Amino acid sequence: MAEASRWQQGGTPKHKLHFRKEDEIKTTLQELLLYFIFLINLCILTFGMVNPHMYYLNKVMSSLFLDTSAPGDERSNFKSIRSITDFWKFMEGPLLEGLYWDSWYNNNKLYNLKNSSRIYYENILLGVPRVRQLKVRNNTCQVYSSFRSLMSECYAKYTSKNEDTSDFGLNSDTEWKYSSATISSPRHWGFLGVYQNGGYIFTLSKSKSETKSKFVTLRQNSWITRETRVIFIDFSLYNANVNLFCIIRLVAEFPATGGVLTSWQFYSVKLLRYVSYYDYFIASCEITFCIFLIVFTAQEAKKMKEFKSAYFKSIWNWLELLLLVLCFVAVFFNSYCNIQIFLLLGQLLKNTEKYSDFYFLAYWHIYYNNIIAITIFFAWIKIFKFISFNKTMSQLSSTLSRCMKDIVGFAIMFFIIFFAYAQLGFLVFGSQVDDFSTFQNSIFAQFRIVLGDFNFAGIQQANRILGPIYFITFIFFVFFVLLNMFLAIINDTYSEVKADYSIGRVPDFELGKMIKKSYDNVLEKLKLKKPQKDEKSGDLVEQARREGFDETEIRSAEQMKKWKDRLEKKYYSTEIQDDYQPVTQQEFRDLFLYAVELERELHYISLKLNRVMRKVSALP
Repeated sequence: MAEASRWQQGGTPKHKLHFRKEDEIKTTLQELLLYFIFLINLCILTFGMVNPHMYYLNKVMSSLFLDTSAPGDERSNFKSIRSITDFWKFMEGPLLEGLYWDSWYNNNKLYNLKNSSRIYYENILLGVPRVRQLKVRNNTCQVYSSFRSLMSECYAKYTSKNEDTSDFGLNSDTEWKYSSATISSPRHWGFLGVYQNGGYIFTLSKSKSETKSKFVTLRQNSWITRETRVIFIDFSLYNANVNLFCIIRLVAEFPATGGVLTSWQFYSVKLLRYVSYYDYFIASCEITFCIFLIVFTAQEAKKMKEFKSAYFKSIWNWLELLLLVLCFVAVFFNSYCNIQIFLLLGQLLKNTEKYSDFYFLAYWHIYYNNIIAITIFFAWIKIFKFISFNKTMSQLSSTLSRCMKDIVGFAIMFFIIFFAYAQLGFLVFGSQVDDFSTFQNSIFAQFRIVLGDFNFAGIQQANRILGPIYFITFIFFVFFVLLNMFLAIINDTYSEVKADYSIGRVPDFELGKMIKKSYDNVLEKLKLKKPQKDEKSGDLVEQARREGFDETEIRSAEQMKKWKDRLEKKYYSTEIQDDYQPVTQQEFRDLFLYAVELERELHYISLKLNRVMRKVSALP
């Protein structure tokens, strides 16, 4: 009857609350264990995709094709190209020598050149290399009227609208005729523009002498003209020793200002995914990953159905959704890459006399690697959801959530000043200092200044008056004032949160304590550990008696402690706050008696203080 009346009055039975708490702890521990297994599986999967030989293969190839110069001509390597003449020196020298390894060091032949070519004797050249260029039409830019008599030709920067698609030169071979871009081929993002995949294309020969004569013919007939805006050199390698493909692209951009800007891409990827036993183990991890993904999706769907709009009020739920989306995108990219490799790999290897476009496969494989890297990053961040049950981590999360409004207000002020300095630096130093050549570079250069990485000599040389003024004022306002304000906001908020926790505001349960408690319970049930007795209360009573307190004061203190423990357990618990119930008459009576007892104690303390003050004032 008493329990029924308590339900009717809106109260919650103690044993029910205890069951709810134990159930929540059990559910949290199960989720942590399941997620820990998922994280281990994901780590094995991601590390299985990366091979340490990828770095060494890229390093060897970049050293061969970027840093190698012709004997006696240090200006002939790819990095030092500054003109069309330098470009042809590289093509007829280091590039030719790097692509064709005809014989061993003792001039013995190693393999049949008709079937394959090898670089460093270990890397098979897949198909033949390809060279292509993109051009722009004449009169694609506007010339001021006073200079039109001096300028009969005008070639603007590259865009798809300005691209030249007409035949030129000898009109005899494909390198003089325009080839349209394929739809599936990705565009290249260079320093000066975004380039399509078509253009004027020629493929090299298996023979070194034939390729060299081809280069000489193109150079003598001016294949590179003023209209040229970019030249791509593409080829692919395969190293069977480490089962890696290396897709190489060397890019030479010809800006409208004249000169040459060089860039490069070296992609070492593992396109043949399942070869060894370890690869099949990684495949089993991929299957396990998909199973986990289905389970987690079902769990989140169940939560969304149960909590409805309240589900989206928690930042951890948003992180769950982001992680699920990234996982599905990673599965999609992986499936797409495997399908394309299955469909195209055989076709690309069928004819060794044609160019094999592995750049398309490497492009999507790199995207998959990027997606899986972002996924594992947020998967590690999610661990904070479980660590937040720890007291220290709970304090940190409470600090960040409480000072969020102050940080947003500070961020607005900070970025106003920051972007003002970025605009100033771009306009004053942009034409002379590389770090400020664009507005985006100015922003990142200022972040580097804050971290201590800066080029003060270049700033001072660009403007001897505004350079030092810009640097000193930026350091003073941003580094010494604003950053210290930011630290002060976090420090003050953390002090407040720590003070709140010191007076009894603690998490519902700390994960470490719960694991330790479960471990102790198991040991006690196995009779490997004696049950612990609560002797703290008895020790405090004995200490109070030794210090001279009478029995009345001790009993009053014990009564106060019982009330305090009961009321704190009842009203400081987040479970009660989350599921609010009206206060019953008995609970109100307990609170009232507790308040009366507190008033009595405060009055008693006040009398003692007054007595002490009178004695102190009576002293001579």
